[in-house]
Amino acid sequence: MAMAKGKFYCQTYGCQMNEHDSEIMAGLLSESGYVPCEIREDADVIIINTCCIREKAEHKVLSLLGELRGLVEEHPEKVVAVTGCMVQQADIVPKIRRACPHVKLIIGTHNFHRIAEYVDRIRATNELICDIPTEELLIEEALPTMREFPHKAFVNITYGCNNYCTYCIVPYVRGKERSRDLADILDEVRQLVNDGVKEITFLGQNVNSYGNDLVDPSANFARLLEEADQAEGLERIRFMTSHPKDLTQAVIDVIAKSHHICHYIHLPVQAGSNAVLQRMNRRYTREHYLQLVAAIRQALPNAALTTDIIVGFPGETEDDFMSTLSLVEKVGFDNAFAFAYSPRAGTPAAKMADQVPFEEKKERLARLNSLLAKWSLIRNQAYIGKKVKVLVDGVSKTNEQILSGKTDSGKIVLFEAPKHYVGRLVDVEIETAQTWILKGKVTFDDLEV
Repeated sequence: MAMAKGKFYCQTYGCQMNEHDSEIMAGLLSESGYVPCEIREDADVIIINTCCIREKAEHKVLSLLGELRGLVEEHPEKVVAVTGCMVQQADIVPKIRRACPHVKLIIGTHNFHRIAEYVDRIRATNELICDIPTEELLIEEALPTMREFPHKAFVNITYGCNNYCTYCIVPYVRGKERSRDLADILDEVRQLVNDGVKEITFLGQNVNSYGNDLVDPSANFARLLEEADQAEGLERIRFMTSHPKDLTQAVIDVIAKSHHICHYIHLPVQAGSNAVLQRMNRRYTREHYLQLVAAIRQALPNAALTTDIIVGFPGETEDDFMSTLSLVEKVGFDNAFAFAYSPRAGTPAAKMADQVPFEEKKERLARLNSLLAKWSLIRNQAYIGKKVKVLVDGVSKTNEQILSGKTDSGKIVLFEAPKHYVGRLVDVEIETAQTWILKGKVTFDDLEV
């Protein structure tokens, strides 16, 4: 067996797209002869995969890079690499190069597949490499991955975004929307199932617009779901994220007819006020969103609905915010990711007048989170006494005697069972419900004595 080139450690910030990018980089490094390690300081190669959706994420990255300076000064042979959305911003790279001379590799979102090649070059020559393509490159297919869970996998179906919401930096750092070929996606799904994967999650900034840029007009998201649903051996299909302006009845109908597509839809609303939605350039109204919710509830009565909400967007009045609260009350989301608006340089919203004071944003966020927690508990309590299928992910983070997994509807369930249940679908009877989790027991039929 060949000796390993060295150890690598990857720290990831941000969304599932970033998580999957990190899995690919880990796969590429592993294929090249590097091995992963769990302790950052032990690594020969430290990769920081960054996010720039909110300012807080950038501060975390810059703080971490500062912490690593002493480690690299003590061990100059170590390679610190920074990649991800944050480095695609024109003002960030000079900032990193000035403040963090110990960073030896800066690589963008369009060419991170060259990570192993660049790391080898740096370790051989000690040169500094900064390669940030400003234009989208061809989609690289069949890249190796090192997944966190052997039974679950992410599958990218689109890259980039064409929506240009006024608060969002993603189209500027991920590029224009590009759809993968339908056959390539389905081939990847079948290969993953052959490798033992039971659940896939289709990823895209806006999965519902899949195929809009392809020559074949029949290659759309509903068709992709329908064909993936036929993959023999696949137990579950998830997807995110959906944009309300593009979610169609055809997609809802495909989910309703399927035995494998999860009854879980993440549908970011962002605000409940039409005035705010218009300033955000979301291109739908409160009324349209509620019509979508009604259609989902009718076709999928047990589906879980989750969302994203921004509070304190420029110009948001108390009345606007109350409209958001009333929408939350009407829908009764199972869960939500709520954030105070954070201006991103280079976006139209950052230049808007009537920026909401920080304290006001903080106070509104607290009120919103209180209401969201109320509804999350109500939705979870409806599971008490029910038997649910749970795909077991692993042991609980707080108790090694407890296993953790998720229902079809994305609910986290904790229960006692042997560790060899990991990766299996088991029946669990729910006994108690908390705001964010369910607890239960494996039913007699599933419990191996």
